[in-house]
Amino acid sequence: MPSSLPDSPSVDKLREQARQLQRRVRAADPDALGFLTQWHPRPDRAAPDSLALHDAQLAVARRYGFAGWPALVGYVETARALSRDPATVAEDALDPADLFCALGCLRYDERDEPPRRDRAAALLAGDPSLVHRSIWAAATAADPDAVRRHLDRDRSLGRRAGGPRRWEPLLYLCYSRVPTGRDVGEVLEVARVLLDAGADPDAGFLWRGLATPFTALTGTFGEGEQGPRRQPRHPHDVALATLLLDSGAEANDGQALYNRMFTPGVEHLELLFRHGLGGPDRGPWRRRLGDAMESPAELLDRQLHWAAEHGFTDRLELLARHGVDVSGVEVCDRSALPDDVNAKVGGRTALHDAAWGGDLERIGALLAAGADPGIADDAHGGRPLEWAEHAYQEEAAALLRRHTPDAGAPPA
Repeated sequence: MPSSLPDSPSVDKLREQARQLQRRVRAADPDALGFLTQWHPRPDRAAPDSLALHDAQLAVARRYGFAGWPALVGYVETARALSRDPATVAEDALDPADLFCALGCLRYDERDEPPRRDRAAALLAGDPSLVHRSIWAAATAADPDAVRRHLDRDRSLGRRAGGPRRWEPLLYLCYSRVPTGRDVGEVLEVARVLLDAGADPDAGFLWRGLATPFTALTGTFGEGEQGPRRQPRHPHDVALATLLLDSGAEANDGQALYNRMFTPGVEHLELLFRHGLGGPDRGPWRRRLGDAMESPAELLDRQLHWAAEHGFTDRLELLARHGVDVSGVEVCDRSALPDDVNAKVGGRTALHDAAWGGDLERIGALLAAGADPGIADDAHGGRPLEWAEHAYQEEAAALLRRHTPDAGAPPA
C-alpha cells in the first residue's frame, strides 16, 4: 500500500497522533476503537483499556501505508532531506537571479500562473546578465552558452543543488516555463551538457515530503491539478523527455503519470511504455522510498480507472495493447450530458468542469441544453466563467462571458 501521509510529515506530529489514539482508545472513544480495529493487524491482542503506545503507533503506521512504526519513522527521516516546499521561499527577499528562477519555474501549487512566467521573462530582458550569475539561472533560461561557461569554471555545478528551490540545474531546465523562445535544439543542448557533466536524469525532490517524487521527467511532462494553462507542458516536452529516458530516467514516474492523467492524449504514455513503463522499477527513488511509492501495477491501475471514468477511450486502447486488463471496467460516454445539466456533483456543475477544462464543444452543448451559467460552486462561490478565467482558459471565458449575466469586462 503506497504512503498516504499528509503534507510535510514530521515524526513529532505522528508520535503525538499515536499518543492521542492511545488515550482515546483507553477512554473507549468509539471512533478511536474503530480506527484500531481497522488498522491494527491483531486488534484482538491490543486490549483497549490498557493499549500500549507501540500498538497505537503500529495502527498509525499501517493507516499511512507502512508495515510498522520503524518503517514510517525511517521514511519521514529520509524524506526530510529530500523535501522541498516552494511556499517556504520568501520570493520578495531573493536577489534578481534567484527571483528569475523562482518566477520562471512551476511551483506545483495554486500560485502557478502565466503572469509569473511573464514577469520572469521581463526580468531577463531587463538584465540579460542574470544567466551569468548562477548556473541555475542559466538553466532556467535554457541558455546553452551560459551553462557551458559555468561548467567550464566548475564542472561539479552540473549536479549541484542551489538557487531558490535547492534544485539541481537539470530540474530548473525541466520545470522552467519562461517564454524565452528557445528552440528544441538549444533546450536539448543544455540538457546534454548537464548530463555530460554528471547530472542525474532521475534528479528530483519530494514536494512537501510526499512520497511521489517530482522528477526531471515530471517537470518536463507538466500539467497537473491546476490545469494545462496554469501548469503547462514544457514546450519541447516529448524531445526533452525522450533524452531523459534515453539517458536512464525511470519510466515508472508516478507523478508525471498523475499530472498528465487529467487531460486526453496518449503521447506521453506511448513514450513511457517504449522505455519500460509497467515493468520493474529499478530507479533510485524506489531504492530510497521502497513501498511508500505506488508499484508499477498500481500506477497503471490508477490510469485505467481514471481513463474509464472520463471516457478516454484512446487511453484505454493503449493500456490494453500493453497488457493492462481493461475487461470489466465501465467506460463513461464523454459526449453524454447529465440528465439534469444544472445538478451539482462535488459542489459544482458540469458547466464548471467544462469551463475549467476549456472544452468549448461541451460548453456549447451544455448551454444549448439549458445549463445555467449563473450557478456558483459550493466551495468558492464562482460561476463557470470565473472558473474559466482562473484556469486561464481564454476561449472558454470569452464564450461564457457572452452567456453570463453581469459578466463585466475580462480581467486585465
